[in-house]
Amino acid sequence: MHDLASFRANLDVVAARLADRGYKLDVEEFRQIDTQRRAALTESEQLKAQRNSESMEIGKLKKAGQDTSELQAKVRAMGERSAQLEEQVKAIDEDFRQRLSSIPNLPHESVPVGASADDNVEVKSWGTPTKFEFEPKAHWDLGTALGVLDFERAAKITGARFAIYMGAGAKLERALINFMLDLHTREHGYTEVLPPFMVNSASLFGTGQLPKFADDLFKLENSDFWLIPTAEVPVTNIYRDETLEGDQLPIRYCAFTPCFRAEAGSHGRDVRGIIRQHQFQKVELVNFARPDQSHAELENLTASAEQVLEKLGLPYRRMLLCTGDMGFSSAKTYDLEVWMPGQNAYREISSCSNFESFQARRAGIRCKMAKGKSEFAHTLNGSGLAVGRTWVAIVENYQQADGSVVLPEALQPYMNAERIGTNGVLA
Repeated sequence: MHDLASFRANLDVVAARLADRGYKLDVEEFRQIDTQRRAALTESEQLKAQRNSESMEIGKLKKAGQDTSELQAKVRAMGERSAQLEEQVKAIDEDFRQRLSSIPNLPHESVPVGASADDNVEVKSWGTPTKFEFEPKAHWDLGTALGVLDFERAAKITGARFAIYMGAGAKLERALINFMLDLHTREHGYTEVLPPFMVNSASLFGTGQLPKFADDLFKLENSDFWLIPTAEVPVTNIYRDETLEGDQLPIRYCAFTPCFRAEAGSHGRDVRGIIRQHQFQKVELVNFARPDQSHAELENLTASAEQVLEKLGLPYRRMLLCTGDMGFSSAKTYDLEVWMPGQNAYREISSCSNFESFQARRAGIRCKMAKGKSEFAHTLNGSGLAVGRTWVAIVENYQQADGSVVLPEALQPYMNAERIGTNGVLA
């Protein structure tokens, strides 16, 4: 959320920066609200001053033995009117905050201005797209042929956008989770966390999913519990309404969780395979940083996610998202896109973002700086990685002409095997 005082004082500047994101701020509406607030506040302060003056006069008149009942009634009326105005100011402030809660973050100055993904900028590439001497298959064909993916029975059990992993397919998913957690905790300085998979509304407000994106979430009936769309939500809210010691930052957490998304705006997109599911697994990286270190921390977090791809030998590129393609809460985002030969395209596998103070202000997460000064902390997160999409990338990049899949060397100790054979059995 935006700082209320700064937003009011810099409406035109804020509007211009939001326009870079494709968001039109109704400046006049906010000015009218602010004018109402200032008028109520000014009248209230004038009445308080007048009331204090009249109260002193009452004291003098009483000492002189004069009747003050009429003046006392006037002072009481002033007090009542002043209290009404104060409530009016509080209501306007709350209305202002509610409106602010649905306004996206401001882009960092280093973010390129653009309208869509077509305007994103490639800042790094690693590896070269895998070449085959045969026509590569998509994972939905490979997985079905190997007997390690079952979409029809998953649809029978639940519905569309679900899958069952079988045998070596299930073990590969589990191996990837363990590999990612081990890498981040042993080599990248992260502490593993296993958070709740359900959260309350306050947590979702803190990270920016509520109130704007409720349709993308699954809510449990007759409760204030929601299934998490990502571990970002529970892990970031670990420190909700707390003050961290600045000299202990950055704090880096990683967490494996299932994720649940309604995919409300994705009708007709990625309907085949496991690219876009209602339920999927992810290893998430969540960092808490001081304001002066958060953009360096974004580079560190992104490099940690990239290490997973490099150790697995998966070609990828890092894209700096333009203003028009960033998420609601983000000030700056890098997307990592892995090469998927079965689809002949790079596909997003991780989104690494610096939210600056946007989430922390909503969640009340502060950090104590030098001389005891307290500021809102900066929060960051990124997938390290989306497990299902990594599964897809391995199956498609390491497929063989006979339909088997060779396993990346880094995963072989976790799988106790070198390949998934044509019969779906580990060998």
